[in-house]
Amino acid sequence: MREIQATSILNKQKHRDGWFLTQYSVNPYSGCTVDCSYCYVYGSKYGANVADHFSVKANAVELLDRQLRRRAEKGEFGFIALASATDPYVQIEERLGLTRRILEVILRYRFPLTVCTKSTLVRRDTDLLQLIDSSATLPEDLRKSPGRGTIVMVSISTLDERVAKALEPGAPSPGERLETVSHCSAHGLLAGVAFIPVLPFISDSDAHLDEMIRRAKESGAHFVFVGGLTLFGSQSADSRTRYYRFLSTHYPDLVVDYDRWYHDSTAPPRQYQNRLETRARKLCQQYDILYGLS
Repeated sequence: MREIQATSILNKQKHRDGWFLTQYSVNPYSGCTVDCSYCYVYGSKYGANVADHFSVKANAVELLDRQLRRRAEKGEFGFIALASATDPYVQIEERLGLTRRILEVILRYRFPLTVCTKSTLVRRDTDLLQLIDSSATLPEDLRKSPGRGTIVMVSISTLDERVAKALEPGAPSPGERLETVSHCSAHGLLAGVAFIPVLPFISDSDAHLDEMIRRAKESGAHFVFVGGLTLFGSQSADSRTRYYRFLSTHYPDLVVDYDRWYHDSTAPPRQYQNRLETRARKLCQQYDILYGLS
C-alpha cells in the first residue's frame, strides 16, 4: 500500500447512469484488494487512471469537501456512486476509516448516495447512511422514485461458495453478503443485490437464477439487478486473462464455449443478454421484488 495525492476525487458523468441513477463517482482508493478475477476495470478504459499498485488517496477528504461545496452552491445535486472503480470497503478501510470520513462530507453537503460493495464492513456505517438517506437533496425527477437519499447495493456473482472463493478471494462469502443486505434493510435503508456479473454456463441456469432472486427477497432486498459478464484486455493482469486462468483450472470444458462468445467481443451475445434479462424480470415478478430501481 502507498499513499498518493489525487488531483480530483469527484468524477462527473456526462449523463446520469440509466441503471444506477448516479451522476458522480468517488473512489477513495485506487486499485482494489477484493481481487475479483472478472473485474471490468482491468484491461478496459475504466482502468486508465487506476494506480499500478493499491493506493490510498491521502487528500481525498479535503478534495471532496472543496468539490462538493462548489456543486452544492450551484444546486448541482445528484447521486454519487461510492465507488465505481474499487470497493469502498476494502480491508484496510477498517483501520483507516477513509470511506467513513468521505460519508461525513457527503452528509455535510446533502448529496444522495449509492454504495456498491461486496464487504460486510458497510454495516459499520449504518448511522451515517441513515442520516444521508433522510437529509439528501434529490434531483426533482427522483423525489418520488426512488425517493431515497441512500441506496445500498451488494454485489454477488454466484451463490456457490466454492466458485465465489476462487473468483473473489478477498470478498466475504455470498451468504455473508446476503446477511449484509438483511442488516441494511432491517435498519430502514433501501438495499438490494447486484447479481453482476452472472457467469455464463456457471451461475446463469434457471435454477441458479431462481435461487439468487428468491434468497435476495428472503434477505429483505428491495431490488435486484442482473447483468452479464464482460471481459477485457490481453495482458496478464487484465480481466480476460485472469478469468480464463480460472476457467482453465476449474471449468476447462467451458473454455471452448467462452472462446465462441468472447473471441472477438468483450460481452456475451446480445440475444443471450436479452434472454437473461427476460428470465430475471419474470422471476422478480414471481417473488414480488423490483428489477432495478424503477
